[in-house]
Amino acid sequence: MKNKTLTQQELESHLWGAADILRGAIDASDYKHYIFGLLFYKRLSDVWEEEYEERLAEFEDEELAKDPEEHRFHIPEGSFWTDLKKKSTNIGEFLNGSFRAIEDSNNRLKGVFQDVDFNNKERFPDSTLELLIRHFDKFSLRKSEVSSDMLGNAYEYLIAKFADDAGAKGGEFYTPKEVVKVLVECLSPTEGSSIYDPTCGSAGMLLEAIHYLERENKNAKSLRLYGQERNLNTWAISKMNLFLHDIDDAFIERGDTLRAPKHFDDEKNKKILKFDYVLANPPFSLKKWGHEFWKKGDPYSRDMYACPPKSYGDYAFVQHMIASLKSKGKLAVVLPHGVLFRGGTEQTIREGMVSNDILECVIGLPEKLFYGAEIPACILIINKEKPKERKGKVLYINSVLRFSKGVNQNKLSEENVRDIVNAYNEFKEIKRFSKIINSETIGANKFNLNIKKYLDVSPPLENYSAEGILKGFIPVEEIENEYVQEKLEGLKLADVLVEVDGGYSFKEGITGIGHIRSIFEEINDDAIILFKQWLSKYVLSLSELEKGISDSELELKDLLKGLGYDF
Repeated sequence: MKNKTLTQQELESHLWGAADILRGAIDASDYKHYIFGLLFYKRLSDVWEEEYEERLAEFEDEELAKDPEEHRFHIPEGSFWTDLKKKSTNIGEFLNGSFRAIEDSNNRLKGVFQDVDFNNKERFPDSTLELLIRHFDKFSLRKSEVSSDMLGNAYEYLIAKFADDAGAKGGEFYTPKEVVKVLVECLSPTEGSSIYDPTCGSAGMLLEAIHYLERENKNAKSLRLYGQERNLNTWAISKMNLFLHDIDDAFIERGDTLRAPKHFDDEKNKKILKFDYVLANPPFSLKKWGHEFWKKGDPYSRDMYACPPKSYGDYAFVQHMIASLKSKGKLAVVLPHGVLFRGGTEQTIREGMVSNDILECVIGLPEKLFYGAEIPACILIINKEKPKERKGKVLYINSVLRFSKGVNQNKLSEENVRDIVNAYNEFKEIKRFSKIINSETIGANKFNLNIKKYLDVSPPLENYSAEGILKGFIPVEEIENEYVQEKLEGLKLADVLVEVDGGYSFKEGITGIGHIRSIFEEINDDAIILFKQWLSKYVLSLSELEKGISDSELELKDLLKGLGYDF
């Protein structure tokens, strides 16, 4: 084992390298569980040995240094990483046994190794496991050599990489970090507050709340974290994620949030625990969400507005979150666009939220941000105690055009995130980005919350002006359109266009886009598209075309006369 000081990048590359050993032998969506299990096991063993050496130096008593009370976690004799390294046969059987022994000795780690089975020799022959063990043994994971922040960040990096590798399945346990940042920064959690994620996945949102307070130089450890996750493997990932960030006191429960919530203020009377902040990215439009359970009347009183439709569980999650809020609480939730305009009981639920004046903001997100979902999503922010100046109003933020384009997925840049958060915090109208809508207006529209209804930032439909085509000029209204002006901002149009009666014409000699590119030092792609459209429609007028044809006819007649033809 090398005692080398690792950089963050080196650690991440090293850990991701373990995936290469399993690639091909195991499905990409599965091998993360085995790698996370080995990583966690190695960290526990290394930290236990580090603590043991510190206690031995302090107490000079071997038995006292081994006392479970002196360690964060207890590792039974014979179940250490050093014991694993001695094995050359039946390695998988040893790993399974060690994992179970560690879980049995630590209530807080019950189930954290999930049900992964290393004792499948077709999947994991001893030769493959020996490669994995040698790989993980390359570096020490003691806290003195790899801090909790460093290892936690590397773990988050791995989660993102595994989500990317798993494709559509990645969305089951991972929400893009930039989207999480929008939710957390809009909520702006305060020191000492409680924060809850009812569909917590890998706990990324809860950890981002910690990171937010750290960035604000506030006491991040004062936050009280709560979560629930139905999937066993994903729940285990979240537990490891928190433990590797040195967070032992989070309350992350396993189970179906809609059918069997786990956090109660009064369990006997089925009173759900209430929190200062709630945030989530629940599964989009879940079909089998528990309608048969709710339609009889939810025993936890979460159906305050209506029972959601059988085929869409979105508003079941929203109402659960509202029921989980304190009287002054706030929530932020990612949802598919359909929740904004679908009819039936979903319309009734929207009416309840708007009429009770708890809906504070609707944010439209760009398409292709999420694994397995190409459709654009939205964020709803609900505030049970809206400031006086925001009462009776809903802020719309439409950020669908603000993103960084990727190969398979789009991303929000730091600037995109900042624009959204600033617009929400300032609660003001920004041209073609945010708009304040009165609740009465929404009511008049039958509580349809569709973003395009109130703030459409999509490009205008391409127009064809008959007069412009006939005379060869760009009509004034096409140049002065709000969207067009935004795309042409910073360009000196007088360099390429001249004013004519009724509009603008290209300067003489400009016939192609290459010439326009050479005139402007910097020009964005959207402006290029506009100029291409105008060149194809208006650079040659029909009257000029007709004159050109007439002139050609005259030239041809002269030529034929010269050859002896008579007309």
